[in-house]
Amino acid sequence: MKRIRVLLRSTAVRLSALFLLLFAICAGILVVYVTAMSERLLQQQTREAVAAEVAQIEAIYDRSGVNGLLRTLERRARQPGANLYVIAGPTGEILAGNVASLAPGLLEAEGWTDDPFTYTRFTDEGKTRHVAIAQVFFMPNGLRVLVGRDLQEPENFRVLIRRALMVALGTMGVGALLIWFGIGRNALKRIERMSEASTRIMEGDLSQRLPTSGTGDEFDRLSESLNAMLERIEKLNEGLRQVSDNIAHDLKTPLTRLRNRAEAALAGHEVDHQVTLEQIIGESDQLIRTFNALLMISRVEAGSAVAEMSTIGLSGIVADSAELYEALAEDRGLRLVADIAPGITITGNRELVGQAIGNLLDNAIKYSEGALDPIIRVTLKSESGFARLSVADYGPGVPAERRMDVIKRFVRLDESRSKPGTGLGLSLVEAVMELHHGQLELSDTEPHAAARGLTACLIFPASV
Repeated sequence: MKRIRVLLRSTAVRLSALFLLLFAICAGILVVYVTAMSERLLQQQTREAVAAEVAQIEAIYDRSGVNGLLRTLERRARQPGANLYVIAGPTGEILAGNVASLAPGLLEAEGWTDDPFTYTRFTDEGKTRHVAIAQVFFMPNGLRVLVGRDLQEPENFRVLIRRALMVALGTMGVGALLIWFGIGRNALKRIERMSEASTRIMEGDLSQRLPTSGTGDEFDRLSESLNAMLERIEKLNEGLRQVSDNIAHDLKTPLTRLRNRAEAALAGHEVDHQVTLEQIIGESDQLIRTFNALLMISRVEAGSAVAEMSTIGLSGIVADSAELYEALAEDRGLRLVADIAPGITITGNRELVGQAIGNLLDNAIKYSEGALDPIIRVTLKSESGFARLSVADYGPGVPAERRMDVIKRFVRLDESRSKPGTGLGLSLVEAVMELHHGQLELSDTEPHAAARGLTACLIFPASV
């Protein structure tokens, strides 16, 4: 009983009940309308049949006179069928025909009977009465003639139609009722599964996902949207946890070093206080840069720059960045080669895109020092609705099994720990690409060479 009350409170069941009620009302109206139309059509056909019979009798009367008319009516009255023939005297007494008795006063007026009337046949036993319609006309000699038609067959047909409609609509109604309970029960089960998953999620298990049935209905669409949101929340929480762990581990060393130098300076162990203060300022600047990078990544991942999206010229941004870093590359003994297709535009944030490109160029220059091939190639081209920007170097590269790791915050390979940096550059690039609905791909520049190098590719959806 409790389950039924819960079922009746569900929106799906209430909507189904409303549809069932509307269906029942429409079905009732349909039954009444079809029955009335059938009855009207049958009466019209009966009247037309009687009128045709009267026209034939009038033609016989014009051709053969009263005697011919009487002989015809007598002959037709003896034939089986639904037609009625009555010959009555001036006072209304029945002289001949296939009718034993009529409703009183029926033969007093000429023309069509106002309403169906009752009559009895010679073959009837007991008080069986029939219903018919007829047309009455008077003869010049005072005789009265009634030509009519029994309504039993039209009535049977009307009743048959009504019963067929009632049975059909009743069957449909029972089916609709079963479907109603089936839909409500199925909806209730799905809602219960969603509630159970939601309870586990609220208890802290963010890996849980709302169930889907694969039908693509509104419940599936809702579950998919919420699952995408949960995946985003789980990723942000995981990122927050990683940031907390990485800050605790990676920033502990520079903070400890900063404290030790300040403590040594206070104790008088440092001979040159000027150098000590410069080292402390340098360490502080590095910490500030780290926290600024973390703050920018958090803002980008939160989507705070979405409102500043606009159509921007990617070709111009890449060209400006290449020109800016070309001098730095030359100072490091490297050569920056750019192949930029003109006129490529995307929808994005100019500052963030420029920051991402700058990070890639800075990494390429940093890890290309001492490479056998001191070239950094920057390529921008358009491919089937996408803008593809690649920055390729010929440095040591990144092993394929570690490429997902270097995108994480504060992750640095052992061979790169001697290089300056925070391990946040590629994390920012990844966050920018997610904000722009793009993709960051890392691959080997020369897969079969000893120094494979690294090619970082940014794939943007082209602006329409």
